[in-house]
Amino acid sequence: MSATQSVRTARIERQTSESKVVVEVNLDGTGRHDVSTGVGFYDHMLISFSRHSLVDLTVRSEGDTHIDAHHTTEDTAIVLGEALREALGSKVGIRRFGDATVPLDEALVQAVVDVSGRPYCVHTGEPEGQAYVALGGGTPGSVPYLGSLTRHVFETIAFHAHLALHVRVLAGREPHHLVETQFKAFARAFRDAIAFDPRETGIPSTKGSLGG
Repeated sequence: MSATQSVRTARIERQTSESKVVVEVNLDGTGRHDVSTGVGFYDHMLISFSRHSLVDLTVRSEGDTHIDAHHTTEDTAIVLGEALREALGSKVGIRRFGDATVPLDEALVQAVVDVSGRPYCVHTGEPEGQAYVALGGGTPGSVPYLGSLTRHVFETIAFHAHLALHVRVLAGREPHHLVETQFKAFARAFRDAIAFDPRETGIPSTKGSLGG
């Protein structure tokens, strides 16, 4: 980031009858993170996103986890997407596109990001049954993260951040690995897409806008 480029940060709060969420991001950070959603596995995934995207991330979520993890997970993704969108600002000088293929043991995932201003998400390739797996709910009182939430999280982030996002699971068997690799691949692709290109002096679009 040059001296002429503004600091890309945002803080978003959202409260409903189902949850209260506060998210802070710094797109030009070092991957520092302070995450608490009440859903341990989701915390792990958001921390992984922060670490591999180098986005500094603070998340404080309180929700009706006595029902299940859905509302808290979804609402956190809404606020995260809104924070990423706000922090991106004018998008002047960014690379715009990012593509990453990431392995984790037997799992392999490709994620492609376009900071297009047009929300779209394509999510394919998870093995049959992955959507019904409960992760991280093995200890008394813990809240399981359902495998079906992974696609929903990416769809929600893409919609609220105004990204075009493609996530393709190319290989994998172990449910934890399948989810974690997707978050890592998204992180690396997003990191590349929002990076500044020293040769780009404007908005990387023939329309002169990435707002839709």
